[in-house]
Amino acid sequence: MHRMRRSFVLILVVLCSLDVFSQDSAAGKIADTTTQLPVISKPRISKPRVQKDSATIIADSLVLVDSLRKQDSIILLTKINRPSVSLFRQQSDTSFLLVNPLFRFTNPMRYSITIKKWQGKEAIFYSMIALLIFFAFIKNAFSRYMADLFKTYFRTAVNQKQTKEQLLQSPLPSLLFNAFFVLSIGMFLAFLLQYFKLGLDFNFWWLYFYCALGLVAIYVVKFISLKFFGWIFQVSDSTDTYIFVVFATNKVIGMALLPFLVLVVFTYGLVYQAAMSLSIMVVCALLIYRFFLSFISIRGQIRIGFIHFFLYLLAFEVIPLLLINKLLFSFLGETS
Repeated sequence: MHRMRRSFVLILVVLCSLDVFSQDSAAGKIADTTTQLPVISKPRISKPRVQKDSATIIADSLVLVDSLRKQDSIILLTKINRPSVSLFRQQSDTSFLLVNPLFRFTNPMRYSITIKKWQGKEAIFYSMIALLIFFAFIKNAFSRYMADLFKTYFRTAVNQKQTKEQLLQSPLPSLLFNAFFVLSIGMFLAFLLQYFKLGLDFNFWWLYFYCALGLVAIYVVKFISLKFFGWIFQVSDSTDTYIFVVFATNKVIGMALLPFLVLVVFTYGLVYQAAMSLSIMVVCALLIYRFFLSFISIRGQIRIGFIHFFLYLLAFEVIPLLLINKLLFSFLGETS
């Protein structure tokens, strides 16, 4: 009896231990499946095998459902949150721009802008340098001619007739000094027209060209007409003397206006106005001296009274200048 009890108790212990071992193994399998499944990023849907236990199938289905729910929630959050963030930024930006006192995008204001064009004087500067170089060349090359010219013109030479003949026998320096007169006085007349607000629509260089061309035309016509009248009335010596005085005065005017021309070109304001006024006074004074010198030179050759000479000046000197002046003011005043 005692042995039977021991054997029965031993059998119960063995059965209990087997039952506990089977439960531990099943729990271990479930734990392994739960720890391994979350590592998988993309779960695969597969048919459950028949050989697995019911507990493992339930655990697999639960983990799969949880992972799918998490992915769906993440996708929904991204779809919902992105428009809301951009909408919030747009609202914040527009509200900031509307409130900002420095940047206004409502009720725009229009400002008028004037385009300022810079005009330099490089071309005028180089032309003045060329004119000074040309004067220096003819002065140094024909210094004796220039000295005799001033002696004869201002009556400082002892033998006026001999000095005059020497000047008449030098055609090349006379031609160069006449060209210098045309260039210098042409530029001075262009600046004088701009000073009186005439010819502003014309380019300066075209205006300079027209002034120089007008001077050439005027003095060529005067030279031809004086030669013609001297030949008709047989007073060629008197007309030659008058032509000599006229062109000598032109040469002196061209040289006298050179420093004033430099001031007119490169100054402004009161200095510019003073230089322009003084240059006009110098030209008028030399023209009056030309008329006086012409009368003195001609009176010794022919019998002529002051009234006749004054009528000649009015008819052939003053009235043509007034007509040219009126035409210039009418034509250039309309275009400017």
